[in-house]
Amino acid sequence: MTLVLTLLACVIHALNLANKSDASNKTCFGGIDGSIRFDIYQTTCPQAEDIIFAGVEEAVANDPRMAASLLRLHFHDCFVDGCDASVLLDDTPNFVGEKTAGPNLNSLRGFEVIDSIKAELELACPETVSCADVLAIVARDSVVLSGGPTWQVEVGRKDSRSANRQAANTNIPAPTSDVATLIGKFQNLGLSSKDMVALSGAHTIGKARCSSFSSRLNGLVGSSDASMGDRDFLQSLQQLCASSNNTLADLDLSTPATFDNQYYVNLISADGLLQSDQALTSAGSGDVAALVEAYAIDPELFFEDFKASMVRMGRLAMSGGGEVRRSCRVVN
Repeated sequence: MTLVLTLLACVIHALNLANKSDASNKTCFGGIDGSIRFDIYQTTCPQAEDIIFAGVEEAVANDPRMAASLLRLHFHDCFVDGCDASVLLDDTPNFVGEKTAGPNLNSLRGFEVIDSIKAELELACPETVSCADVLAIVARDSVVLSGGPTWQVEVGRKDSRSANRQAANTNIPAPTSDVATLIGKFQNLGLSSKDMVALSGAHTIGKARCSSFSSRLNGLVGSSDASMGDRDFLQSLQQLCASSNNTLADLDLSTPATFDNQYYVNLISADGLLQSDQALTSAGSGDVAALVEAYAIDPELFFEDFKASMVRMGRLAMSGGGEVRRSCRVVN
């Protein structure tokens, strides 16, 4: 009965994707060739999601900030040559990976959590669950454990045997990006401006270093960035960052550890932390600003669109063949 329902869901899924590319239309079928679907581990490693959730739950209990860090790992992975776990590869004497790229160096964290989860999966189901799938499921579980929505994660990704440091330096949006740049970087990956606004809502949890927004505090913002409307907010950040650019600030001052729509409420009040966040309400942003307003008013709308955009981002495919790494830090 479960298999019948799964196949029916896949047929509906394919019909819904009728106007998409062939690459998108195959996501519910396959898995062996690196295409993705919902049910692969039901037979090959039925305990996989329980193992992953337990690992994320323990990590977030020990460090609530870890939820945002693990979610960010998935973003930074998918934005560089697809969701292929390339971001997890360590540098070697003969290989320079993505961890030392500008957007990642001294910024990404949570690698040890992924290592621990992967070790448990290898004990239960050797060489079965890819590191790329771990990142996708971990991202979902991090949102859930922060009070956000859940969704069914498509699986069957393969792990890359290489990484692309140059693409990591150029593809990942900078915290100083304007709206046009943000839209362009998402569209280059086949994601829409609506996806960009919805996925930006991930900044409802987590922190950023003062160095990520110091230009705003110094009055050096570009003309596309709305000024901070709340002077108390501005002054509190200036005081926080006075001693060091490495000081951490909450991306959402109101509910920093809760996955909700407060991020968009903050933007309406011109209290977005990063220039790239506040730019979503800048003059001339049109439909982008309208979406910000809609999400600020309707949290359920934000949740539904965020889930759909996470699935779409998770379909960004690697080019070429891959493997299921035994260790997420090194190729087999």
